[in-house]
Amino acid sequence: MHSEIDIKRRPTRKIMVGKVAVGGDAPIAVQSMTNTETCDVDATVGQIRRLEDVGADIVRVSVPTMEAAEAFGEIRKRVNVPLVADIHYDYKIALRVAELGVDCLRINPGNIGREDRIRAVVQSAKDHGIPIRIGVNAGSLEKELQRKYGEPTSDALVESALRHAEILDRYDFQDFKVSVKASNVFMTVQAYRKLSAQIEQPLHLGVTEAGVLRSGTVKSSVALGMLLMEGIGDTIRISLAADPVEEIRVGFDILKSLNLRKKGVNIIACPSCSRQNFDVISTVNELEARLEDVNESVDLAVIGCLVNGPGEAREVDVGLTGGTPNNLAYEDGEKSHHIRAEDLVVELERMVRAKVKKMRDDQDKGIIVRSQS
Repeated sequence: MHSEIDIKRRPTRKIMVGKVAVGGDAPIAVQSMTNTETCDVDATVGQIRRLEDVGADIVRVSVPTMEAAEAFGEIRKRVNVPLVADIHYDYKIALRVAELGVDCLRINPGNIGREDRIRAVVQSAKDHGIPIRIGVNAGSLEKELQRKYGEPTSDALVESALRHAEILDRYDFQDFKVSVKASNVFMTVQAYRKLSAQIEQPLHLGVTEAGVLRSGTVKSSVALGMLLMEGIGDTIRISLAADPVEEIRVGFDILKSLNLRKKGVNIIACPSCSRQNFDVISTVNELEARLEDVNESVDLAVIGCLVNGPGEAREVDVGLTGGTPNNLAYEDGEKSHHIRAEDLVVELERMVRAKVKKMRDDQDKGIIVRSQS
């Protein structure tokens, strides 16, 4: 399917979070954060592997104590995805996880304390080739800025971020990314707009504490959608009070809707009405569950009647339009064959998987196919 608008991304400095490029011309990375007890190594590894299975590019792990730092070292050995260590205040924890193979430090340099401590962390990051993420949240602004502005504002968020960035500039450290998150959509959007005009570093987007699965998804989609449409943003996290796996799924869905990432099956489905020739809702729900393991980019249209069905089906890899007596399947824009209602799920899954196999075979043969970024 073709987009009428090509989003022009804001040029930023490219940094490496482990094997994942962030910024520059790299695909927008999707990340989440574990919510297990970090010292429970098995539980944390299990959750990270589930995040890997649904395509997470980067995973953040909270490391609040030195005991958690040692556990982090064990976790690092057992997973493949790049890991960010979330650290607050204690510079010694940052130094330890750097030794243990962390891929990025989420630590605000202005909160570490004395100058010698800041210098030690920055030098360690340089020595190990580790980037730093400056993470500013409306709920934890410095007391001085709270007094100055009276309440969290977009200007307060940006001033805090620039203060931390200035410290890294002082030590000639440029491999960092920045986030300025609030739970308020407008404050978040304004803060990122203002900051994007003032630094060259990549931006990590998110609405902090967005809420539960449905309302948090809506809030995040509105805020991130506005920013991404303007070309702002290099990596994203959807902060939901839900299973972290859902954060990754929602993140990719947002990027797919803007044609910024193509990963997995993109299902186009009608909301259904009395014209439908089969149960559209149950069909697409089952197909979505069955096809969750597919990482290749495949467009699948499932339309219940002949009004919009043919038009949608001709524009996708695999399409279905409801009809009487049987429903009509399309493949690569061409009519293929009829399918009985009771066979829809099994047959459409077969067609999608056949398409995926052909795409993989073509790649193996060196044939150029659509980018799966």
